[in-house]
Amino acid sequence: MKDMGSERVGRGTTDSIDDRSGRTLRTLAAASFLNDMGSDMIYPVWPLFITQFLGANMAVLGLLDGLGEALVSISKAFSGYLSDRLGKRKVFIWTGYIFGSLSRLGYALSPSWGWVVPFRVLDRAGKIRSPPRDAMVADVSSDKDRGRNFGFIRSMDHLGAVVGVVIAVSFFSSLGYRNLFLLAAAPSMVAVLLILWKIREAGPGSRVAYKGCNFKGMSSDLRLFMVISGVFALGSFSYSFLLIFSREAGIGTGFVPFFYLLFTTVASAVSFLFGRLSDRIGRKFVIAISFVLWALVCLSLLISDGLPFLISAFVLFGLHKGSLEPVQKTLVSELAPHELKAGTLGGYQMVIGLCALPSSLGAGLMWMLLGPGVPLMVSLCLTVISLILLYFMKAR
Repeated sequence: MKDMGSERVGRGTTDSIDDRSGRTLRTLAAASFLNDMGSDMIYPVWPLFITQFLGANMAVLGLLDGLGEALVSISKAFSGYLSDRLGKRKVFIWTGYIFGSLSRLGYALSPSWGWVVPFRVLDRAGKIRSPPRDAMVADVSSDKDRGRNFGFIRSMDHLGAVVGVVIAVSFFSSLGYRNLFLLAAAPSMVAVLLILWKIREAGPGSRVAYKGCNFKGMSSDLRLFMVISGVFALGSFSYSFLLIFSREAGIGTGFVPFFYLLFTTVASAVSFLFGRLSDRIGRKFVIAISFVLWALVCLSLLISDGLPFLISAFVLFGLHKGSLEPVQKTLVSELAPHELKAGTLGGYQMVIGLCALPSSLGAGLMWMLLGPGVPLMVSLCLTVISLILLYFMKAR
């Protein structure tokens, strides 16, 4: 009888943990949906806002896209370090959503592109939420469903983006840039309330003692994967260039946001599926698929000869994003020591972010000086190098 009672207590405890984990995952997914809905009310018109409404050139667009990523990459590493050190996740998540909301208010009030710079940094600084959030997802997952859970979160990100783009396309003509950006600030504030209300931080007894983090202490596979991701990030310039490419190809300005809608819809549809696939066949193989998909994006744009090639490029871009982003985070969370998950995820995202500035700025300068085909060819070469390096990584 004692054993049966113990079994019931154990099962009850397990059920309680499972319920709490499921609630945490659903709340994080809902908050991600809302935040991306707000941010992606802006992103489809962002390159046009900078280059047409505020009168900046392509080099400035590349600088703005790369600068925020490079600067905030350091804050990501810092937030991951603090999250592990303090044993706290929640505070970084809701603070990041507040930063995102305030930045959109700043965009709406900016009279010139110079004023946009600090708000762009604040916007990207909102990404301090990412390493603690990803560590929380990893904490409530098992080896059998970790890829699926990261894919679910990323699918909700992209689904929020789809809704945001639909709102932007539907109301941009009547609202204009400034009113649309003011409206975009609201969903992230709702996400803040969700996190504060629904997420419960793990108790002190569940924390693992913080032991410090350094590059030399990482496994050889994790170090190699950071190098691979950095090389690939140097060639994978921001989506803004793809949207401008479609405009340069003769597509009307009013139709450009539909390309953004196309790739976010595809990414939303496949992120969960690629996450599950990585649980079954391994992370490395799915990442290799995502690199090949990016190479096909570059090839489609290089040989672009009309609307069908542009459509195929954005579909491939959606497949690339849906396959790469959730599986990258899943792999890093698995290669990282348990007590260093947030710090390692933050360090990894810092590597990606630091590569974003030379990537986007370099692509903008090459576009202006040598033509739009040159950054695409450079990106193809870096992608091939990344695939070769990936072959030598032994992770499953």
